[in-house]
Amino acid sequence: MNYLEQYAKWIKNADSETVKELMSIKDNKKEIEDRFYQTLEFGTGGLRGVMAAGTNRMNIYVIRQATRALAQVIVEENRQQEGVVIAYDCRINSNNFARHCAEIFAGHGIKTYIFDDLRPTPELSFAIRYLHTVSGINVTASHNPKEYNGYKAYWDEGSQILDDIAFRIQDKVKNIDIFDDSQIMQFDKGIEQGIIEVVGKKVDDAYSENVLSLTLNDINVKKDIKIVYTPFNGTGIKFIPDILRTRGFNNITLVKEQMTPDGNFPTTPYPNPEDTKNFEYSLKYAKEVDADLVLASDPDADRMAIMIKDNNNQFLALNGNQTGVLLINYILSQRKIKGLNKPNDALVKSIVTGDMGIPIAKDSGVTTIETLTGFKHICGLANEFEKTGDYNFVFGYEESIGYCPETFARDKDAVSTAMLIAEMCGYYMAKGKTLYQVLYELYEQYGYYKETQFSIFYRGVKGAIIKEGVMKYYREKYPTTIGGVSLVKMIDYLNDETGVPPSNVLKFRFEDGSWYAIRPSGTEPKLKTYIYTVDSFEKHSSSKLADFEKEIKKELASVERIVKNG
Repeated sequence: MNYLEQYAKWIKNADSETVKELMSIKDNKKEIEDRFYQTLEFGTGGLRGVMAAGTNRMNIYVIRQATRALAQVIVEENRQQEGVVIAYDCRINSNNFARHCAEIFAGHGIKTYIFDDLRPTPELSFAIRYLHTVSGINVTASHNPKEYNGYKAYWDEGSQILDDIAFRIQDKVKNIDIFDDSQIMQFDKGIEQGIIEVVGKKVDDAYSENVLSLTLNDINVKKDIKIVYTPFNGTGIKFIPDILRTRGFNNITLVKEQMTPDGNFPTTPYPNPEDTKNFEYSLKYAKEVDADLVLASDPDADRMAIMIKDNNNQFLALNGNQTGVLLINYILSQRKIKGLNKPNDALVKSIVTGDMGIPIAKDSGVTTIETLTGFKHICGLANEFEKTGDYNFVFGYEESIGYCPETFARDKDAVSTAMLIAEMCGYYMAKGKTLYQVLYELYEQYGYYKETQFSIFYRGVKGAIIKEGVMKYYREKYPTTIGGVSLVKMIDYLNDETGVPPSNVLKFRFEDGSWYAIRPSGTEPKLKTYIYTVDSFEKHSSSKLADFEKEIKKELASVERIVKNG
């Protein structure tokens, strides 16, 4: 069925409001094509897309179809009684979508737990393990703009579903009529029959207790450090301030304009803590109170960004690798001091995350293991280690400000990370050091690791074709020297024997330890490039970084022109 036939089917079968919306674009063939040329794919991260009518958009019909497919997989596994747990964030329609998901699961005879209010993604991961359910979903679009929604899907170990389950769901979606309204139990009836159960405080308390158990130092920590915190109008407000105060960090200034959960994100149209422009409000408060630390969690509170002060008392936003390095050094060194280390301890990072953590971990006797991008893979290794006993997972991270310092939740966790960062800051300040000074001590010891990344967007049908063409062409033709530094190895994660699952990623390693990687985004229509350089001198590393970025952008632009011209 082509996109015009799909459009006609929706006009015939959808509810009146949806039909009204679709009729408003009846003369816009390009818009109709973009909305209907494909079905929004249920990938290994679940669903994510712009909210609107159409098969390639997030709406109640796509939500029901995908949830019905997941329910069918659970029934095939004969695990209905184990149940599912559903959480949702602050986004527009999240609560409504979550209730519809509950009605689908209940209609398939699957016990369903649903939170009484919005909750962070890491608590959803924890709840799966705590309630011993077979699956779970969090209705969220993470840090995407307000127009987006979606949901993250998880399996019984508390980590996001991998290909084996995702492919089964995808296959079933193809055979489910998007307007099928059978096997749906009304929410109130599900509550009455006990197949839908609302959960809240009991799970909250258990999750908080586990977060607090990660404490490494307490009495030897400066507790009166000045902290500014923002949840970007998201779910972090449910836990992070209370967790910090429970630990004794009471000198907290909250960014009042961003405290109330609000899916319109009135102060941050693109609520991504990685984007330093989003620190405008936090920075104002930080300067007013002369803060020692600024913490910012994204709307579903799985990612955490920070700002610290440099030696000139100016605020500096750290990138994900820098924060990761500080946490690795702190957690592993304190574990070693306290005799908590095990011979098989492992640090897990993604293949596009910086290398600086590797020698730091090695000095604490910890092995570093790489895997594909995304915490479904990082925490997937935690699941594997638990079964085999080969390694003991102590920390997982990736460059996009995601950190997992525990295994009671099998996903990145801004709540646990916020507590440990505050503790780390207070610990070093009690010793007369700032986090900035600690970071530069590590640079002096291990080398100056510099990095940057950029993205090229390829929107729509033609954009997707060009994006794949660029990747295909670049596999065969790429620079072998940059700035006088020679390439020593090209790694093709789609075709090479790398020890990780196949993935459309290219990585280029150079003789001086510098490298870059290119991959299509799994959640947005863009090609992402990551560049890393290293040198004993900071200015040399920065200079190489500029050379690499200039040359790679030039090369990719050339390839794009070739692909476009056929």
